[in-house]
Amino acid sequence: MGPNGETVGIVPTDQALKLAQEADLDLVEIAPQGKPPVCKLMDYGKFKYENAQKAREARRNQTNVIIKEMKLRPKIDAHDYETKKGHVVRFLKAGDKVKITIMFRGREQHRPELGFRLLQRLAEDVTELGFVESAPKQDGRNMIMVLGPHKKKAEAKVEQKAAKEERAAERAAEAAAEHEERAAARAAGPVAQKKERGRSENLDPEIEA
Repeated sequence: MGPNGETVGIVPTDQALKLAQEADLDLVEIAPQGKPPVCKLMDYGKFKYENAQKAREARRNQTNVIIKEMKLRPKIDAHDYETKKGHVVRFLKAGDKVKITIMFRGREQHRPELGFRLLQRLAEDVTELGFVESAPKQDGRNMIMVLGPHKKKAEAKVEQKAAKEERAAERAAEAAAEHEERAAARAAGPVAQKKERGRSENLDPEIEA
């Protein structure tokens, strides 16, 4: 095949190499399994570069789905629940899916409604950030539910970057204001404030001051 995809035909290898040399191109085997093998005249360096660019673009556009996991007990106390919920909120804000696992032990296995109610409560508490992608279901001794984020990973990354830049700008502004205050204080110089001594009160009227 020629550089523009045109068919040259079946030619001996030495003649194909000569054609490539005359065109200042490379002879690249593109279908070695063919009989005879199919080769093409091309700029191999340019070909490799364009393929690398396409692969890089594909990776950039690819959405990496990450599933985080959070495990809870059906009789979790209020403090632990708030802590676990905080982690779930952080994962959803980052655009990640979250697999919630309720672990039953002993007699708890006969009370699946405890786990179901807990999963419902958690789903309602984070409804602004995520939705129930996979409804609660029993899996052996555990009960599992999957929460999906409302925002895509790419959108979450953009928001996180913007929030990070905003916090950095606020810290820079605070540091600049503090620096200006210190500079103004140095420019004013030390101010000696003398405390005026007053006469001590005479507690004994017979003693002259």
